[in-house]
Amino acid sequence: MAVKVVIRPDETVDEGMRRFKRAVNKSGIVMEKRKREYYLKTALRRKQKSEMARRKKW
Repeated sequence: MAVKVVIRPDETVDEGMRRFKRAVNKSGIVMEKRKREYYLKTALRRKQKSEMARRKKW
């Protein structure tokens, strides 16, 4: 689950950070953290899932 980015010899630190951020977003770590930040009851989780699907439809 850990994201690892090795800075290339011809790469600046800023470019490496950009690649790292992209890799973290792609792996879904941030979304998983937000989802697990607090406990949601099953009914509320279902309601939230339904609302998200409704938002994505438009």
